[in-house]
Amino acid sequence: MNRQRLKTARKPLVAALVVALVAPGMAFAQTAREQALEARVLELERQVQLLLSTQQQLQGAITQAHSDVQQVRTVQAERATTPAVPAGKQPVQVTSITPGAAPGTTFKFGGFIKADFLATQTGDGQLADDATGRALYLPGQTPVHGAGGSGERSSVDYNAHAKFSRFNLGVDHVTDSGDKAGALVEMDFFGNSLGNQSATNTYGVTLRHAYMYWNNWLAGQTWSNFMDAASIPEAVDFVGPTDGVVFVRQAQVRYTKGGLSVALENPETTLVGAANSDRGSLPDLTVRYGWKGDWGTFGMAGLLRQLKVDNHTTGADASKMAGGLTLGGKWVMGDSDSLHYQLTGGEGISRYIGLGITGDSAYDAIRDELDPTGVVAAYVGWRHAFSPKLRTNLIYARSDYDNDASITGPLVTRSVQSIRGNVFYTPMPKVDVGAELMYGVREIEDGRKGDISRLQFTTKYSF
Repeated sequence: MNRQRLKTARKPLVAALVVALVAPGMAFAQTAREQALEARVLELERQVQLLLSTQQQLQGAITQAHSDVQQVRTVQAERATTPAVPAGKQPVQVTSITPGAAPGTTFKFGGFIKADFLATQTGDGQLADDATGRALYLPGQTPVHGAGGSGERSSVDYNAHAKFSRFNLGVDHVTDSGDKAGALVEMDFFGNSLGNQSATNTYGVTLRHAYMYWNNWLAGQTWSNFMDAASIPEAVDFVGPTDGVVFVRQAQVRYTKGGLSVALENPETTLVGAANSDRGSLPDLTVRYGWKGDWGTFGMAGLLRQLKVDNHTTGADASKMAGGLTLGGKWVMGDSDSLHYQLTGGEGISRYIGLGITGDSAYDAIRDELDPTGVVAAYVGWRHAFSPKLRTNLIYARSDYDNDASITGPLVTRSVQSIRGNVFYTPMPKVDVGAELMYGVREIEDGRKGDISRLQFTTKYSF
């Protein structure tokens, strides 16, 4: 009985012990499971947040890509309607600097600042204080006793100026079909004095070039087609070989095809000892053909013109045909040497030579006819480069004129000539410093001569 009761009492005790022993483990197991579940939930939430963030970034990238595609399509559409920029040239800015021009037009600006310092002495009298010949060499102004000179050697006259500084503006345009058009205007300050040397030294802006072109056609003012600007040697003086060079800028209409160019140019008859006459009814006709290569350049040109005088006051009314030929160029003799040359001859073409040394023609009042002035002009210049920064030029120029002294008188120019040597130093790109020594002689029809000597320095910055 007691054993039975004891056995019966043991069962609850054992159960209680089992519960007491297992329950903490079960509770611990339940807590670890919950923690694992919570960790998994937190990880899932983190991954969801990461996916949401990634989705937002992808959506932003898609939106940006769509915007970029739209911009590219817009640029492509603009380029499809905008002519191509000429090869080798780039626009100054995205928006044209010339908003009134055709799309794709390129703009250019250039020129140089030049300062000259001259010391001059003449053998047969002084140059006038305001003479142009004080700023540059003008052979026709060299004083000769009896023809603008006193016969006495002058003292050294010093002059300094910056009036040959210049600037130019230009535009160029090429269409999709390959048509070319453009324009250029260039100014310097070699105009009339607007002040004086005691205070402001002010000079007026003057027109050098103003022309437009369309494919092979050119219209406006620029170098005469009879002139070869590329063959002129480098000089400190404004021109250099002035005595024998063809040098004219004037309005014209020109057609160029390859090496051939034909132009109709502004006519102007200059008379010996008289005012100019612009009564000509025909333009000056010029034809040029040129060649160029590694050896240099060479060109030939012809000029045909009408000389005319029509003065109602004096009753003078006469005309005559005139013309001439010129040839010249530049011969590259080696890496360091080149030869520049020109030979010109004709009748009635004097205004094309040396800035108008004498007139195209004399007027014979007795016969009421024009007597064209014959001329032969030439120059040669040798250039030698000692180094990329140092170079020198030796230049000789001359022109002779055939006058009828019974019409012109004995005081007109028979011949002019000059020789000059210079040296240029380029300390840095676009900067030049030069010095030049020149000696010139002018002879008049009666045989008397006058001379001029000049030492000139210059500085120039090109841009």
